[in-house]
Amino acid sequence: MKQLYLIRHAESLANAGGESLPDRNIPLSEKGKQQAQALIHRLPKPHQVFTSEFLRTQQTAAPYLQYHGLSAEPLACLNEFSYLPFETIQSLNAEQRRPFSQQFWQQAEPTLQLSPQVDSFVLFNRRIDAFLAFAKQAENRTVCFTHGIWLSLLIWRLLGFSSDSSQMMKQFYSWQKTLPMENTAIWVLNDACFITKKSNS
Repeated sequence: MKQLYLIRHAESLANAGGESLPDRNIPLSEKGKQQAQALIHRLPKPHQVFTSEFLRTQQTAAPYLQYHGLSAEPLACLNEFSYLPFETIQSLNAEQRRPFSQQFWQQAEPTLQLSPQVDSFVLFNRRIDAFLAFAKQAENRTVCFTHGIWLSLLIWRLLGFSSDSSQMMKQFYSWQKTLPMENTAIWVLNDACFITKKSNS
């Protein structure tokens, strides 16, 4: 049976509460670098490796790639849900960013795009559509490094829930906060589109 491995990136400076940076440029924390190193022995030898276009997934994949003597291809459909313009949150820490994030989710307007440089929830959903099409063609032991809320939306969609209305967007937001999604969590997707979480052992 074909298996695709989907990994949330290691701890980033943003996860650790650091000051805002442009989303694509957020690096791993020192703890995150150690977590990335530990992935070498938690993942099988891959057929092919993909990352999102964001630095934190690429840094997470780097030790694993070096160990196996491989390179990764950036894949746009694995990208983070970036919905707050950098100019709005520049120089803010995690606590200061929270009200802007809460306001976005309280509005729960799937087509809302706060600037041309960020996503609407509709655009984010289209990335999941693109990934599901990609997954059908991917080889066994394809490994993808991506993001926490991306994984949550994929699981939500695989469970059969829609996300095309304000009500469903709100329901997704509430649900995903209850889903354990640790840094470097590994999920395994098979060719029947059934996903399971891999233990840390």
